[in-house]
Amino acid sequence: MQASDQALERAGNELAVLLEKQGRTIATAESCTGGWVAKVLTDRAGSSSYVMAGLVTYSNEAKKAILGVEATALEVHGAVSEIVVRQMVAGAIKAAGVDVAVAISGIAGPGGGSEEKPVGTVWFAWGARGEPTESSVRCFDGDRDQVRRQAVLYVLQGVTEFLRKL
Repeated sequence: MQASDQALERAGNELAVLLEKQGRTIATAESCTGGWVAKVLTDRAGSSSYVMAGLVTYSNEAKKAILGVEATALEVHGAVSEIVVRQMVAGAIKAAGVDVAVAISGIAGPGGGSEEKPVGTVWFAWGARGEPTESSVRCFDGDRDQVRRQAVLYVLQGVTEFLRKL
């Protein structure tokens, strides 16, 4: 997946136009991407009409305190898991009072991976108030920057497709 600056800008603009057209607001709940999704969405003038919050919850403590992620989910499944990103979406919708939220939690590297969750493993979720949350996992190749770029592009494209179906 080519995740150039231009590809990120195009994907961010596509999502922004759709959010504006649908009259929806969004919040991001990011871990390994460190706010990069929110950055891409707010690069566009007028983004305050649809971006309400960018929540960087890098630590487990922040995930619990800000997003209401359950300690048990973190202890049993780890931060890089389906249950955690789903809870991050629900927590972001609640905390920011938005229509839509995206969540990302992964292992960007170069260290931190395991046999079960190698470097490049990233869990994603997105959802809208009153709709079922969708989630997926990907394992990206490349260095830390490349993994993060691919994750940002993937989530921007994923939530855009999700919103088109609503």
